[in-house]
Amino acid sequence: MSLRNPFVSTLALVLAACAHYGADLVPGQSTIEQVKGSMGQPTMVRQYSDGTEALWYSKLPYGRQNWAAVVDRNGILVSFDQRLTDRYISQIKPNASTADNVLDLLGPPFRRTPFPFKNAEAWEYQLPTTPEYQTLYVEIGQDSVVKSFYKLYDRDLKNKFP
Repeated sequence: MSLRNPFVSTLALVLAACAHYGADLVPGQSTIEQVKGSMGQPTMVRQYSDGTEALWYSKLPYGRQNWAAVVDRNGILVSFDQRLTDRYISQIKPNASTADNVLDLLGPPFRRTPFPFKNAEAWEYQLPTTPEYQTLYVEIGQDSVVKSFYKLYDRDLKNKFP
């Protein structure tokens, strides 16, 4: 492969940018201003009673990532991580977790689909799984409690890894 090929050059730049997403941010040192300077405007901000807040940077649907930059009450970065992983998904508990819990764990969904006959809504998160892509569906009832969640393979052949 030659980097003289425009497609290969562009792909190399895109992959390099993805590999270093937020690489300049250092927990315990970076400030909220540095986070915003590096990452831009967040997709969503969640504020908590202890003064911390989570700045969400969604790459959904095609980037298949939701990044959380958690800052303390002094505006110092505590953590910066990709949340669409089994580590966070496994913390969702049917009939116990709430919509707020899901937002705190996974961030904003790509899409919310109403299920009127179930009195629920499905939140969709495209997952960065291999060798086939999957989508996580979290069903949330009208009482804001998680009723169920499950992963389904994306059967669109265009979504498969080469």
